[in-house]
Amino acid sequence: MWVFLVRRTGLGVVIVAVAVTLLYAMIHAVPGDPASVILGPRATPELRAELRAQLGLDEPFVVQILNFFGNMLQGDFGRDIVRGRPVSEIVFDQLPHTVILVFTAIGWAALVGIPLGCFSAIKRNTWIDRVLGFFSVAVIAVPSFVISIYVLLVFALWLGLFPTMGIGEPTFLSRLQHLVLPALAVGLAWVGYIARMVRASMLEVMGENHIRTARAFGLPEWRVVLNYALPIAVLPTITVLGVGIGYLISAAVFAEIVFSRPGLGSLIYESVGKRNYPVVMGSVVMSTVLFVVCTTVADMINALIDPRSRESL
Repeated sequence: MWVFLVRRTGLGVVIVAVAVTLLYAMIHAVPGDPASVILGPRATPELRAELRAQLGLDEPFVVQILNFFGNMLQGDFGRDIVRGRPVSEIVFDQLPHTVILVFTAIGWAALVGIPLGCFSAIKRNTWIDRVLGFFSVAVIAVPSFVISIYVLLVFALWLGLFPTMGIGEPTFLSRLQHLVLPALAVGLAWVGYIARMVRASMLEVMGENHIRTARAFGLPEWRVVLNYALPIAVLPTITVLGVGIGYLISAAVFAEIVFSRPGLGSLIYESVGKRNYPVVMGSVVMSTVLFVVCTTVADMINALIDPRSRESL
């Protein structure tokens, strides 16, 4: 287990390094000069050159990326070129809002999707299975920004059940009320993903020998499903949940924009428009690290539950 842990952690570090390098190159390939955006069109070439030197943009790309990694290892992502604040301070101010939104979305999606997938497998080829299958495919096919808009229109504007914008007052009830609709919009598609995966896994597990043996001993069907089939069928879902958190970070971008919520998604969107490279990189690096940590934890849980998965790395 310790060997698996070391290998998986090392792989995660490599993934972060490669992802950050590629993203750094992509961001710097975006047309537009940050110095011109900050100083405006009337700035002289001398002022632009001076600001570019302060930002380190006059250095070769290799030197820039090496400097970025060196500073990143010290927890320094540079300074916001618009407001002058440390980027790490800005990112960590916004990070909790995105983490709460993403984990709430994946949490309720798992709580709904796993029972739906299990029930669909038990009722295989019945009208219930077909209805649940149609629902699962339908919510998967709809883009997250469309879901966000319609959730806002129906539950906030038409029905008036929940607040529309922001994160609310600094009280638990107010924050929870403002969290319901964004979490619903972000997690709805994953209800379908999880339900379809659990159904497929359940159908495979229900045909195995230990399930037939449990039935031969006269155990009730509910006990066979809950005690012997579901714990095995849910294993692939654990890995999917870890990966799903990473994808939900991107889906949270639309929800944070539509519902005017603070978070990494809205911060990246705002910073890209202003060519604010340090803030973009700090936000992207934090999102990448969060994604890698979640997938690593999911693999660890899988390895603890199913020792066979340790041989896959």
